[in-house]
Amino acid sequence: MPESDQIAARQSPAVPRHVAIIMDGNGRWAKQRRLPRIAGHRAGVKSVRRVVERCIESGVEALTVFAFSTENWRRPQKEVGLLMELFLSALEREVKKLHQHNVRMRIVGDRSRFPMKLQNRIAEAERYTAANTALTFTIAANYGGRWDIAQAVRELGHSIERGELKADEITENLLQSSLALSDLPEPDLFIRTGGEQRISNFLLWQLAYTEFYFTDTLWPDFGKRSFAEALRSFASRQRRFGRTSEQVER
Repeated sequence: MPESDQIAARQSPAVPRHVAIIMDGNGRWAKQRRLPRIAGHRAGVKSVRRVVERCIESGVEALTVFAFSTENWRRPQKEVGLLMELFLSALEREVKKLHQHNVRMRIVGDRSRFPMKLQNRIAEAERYTAANTALTFTIAANYGGRWDIAQAVRELGHSIERGELKADEITENLLQSSLALSDLPEPDLFIRTGGEQRISNFLLWQLAYTEFYFTDTLWPDFGKRSFAEALRSFASRQRRFGRTSEQVER
């Protein structure tokens, strides 16, 4: 598709094709209720379910959520262990429901540090839902934007070593094709809950032209109504991609 057509396609829809979310505030939600932090993470799983449903209802094509960053290994070992257990149990509970709703699920990130049982469950879930078409639901786990770019560069470097590619042939499009979400449109809308206003090493390349939406709502309290507010904010914005307002309106 010519670049001009790609820009027009991104500008016209009032509904974003791809939504990316940092689900922040689980620990604070639990602390406010004098509950252990893991209780907040469990409540956060319910919010994921609500947002997935709302994406399908709204016609969003792709949803990507930041579940566990490469930096999250620095958390207390007990919390990390509980998060791994929650991830495994959530996969076992939710994948069948996702499949029933025609949702394709996949995980992006470095899986090598996960327990083998979890790695196997991830692979099974991806195979089970691979043909579904209503929504592509991507979970970024042990993921970092810098890791994503570095692994793409390594892949291109190996192609150069094998004589399949010359350094001068590397373009932005070629690099992008080696990134974790290369088969999806770039995110149109980025949401971060919990009051923080930063992207925290999430989709560094992919968020270049994304509309940002920050909310003080903690993730376990973020439901269909909150998501609808984010969609309304997105629909009210003019996306210019380097052009003037007059050019866009014309």
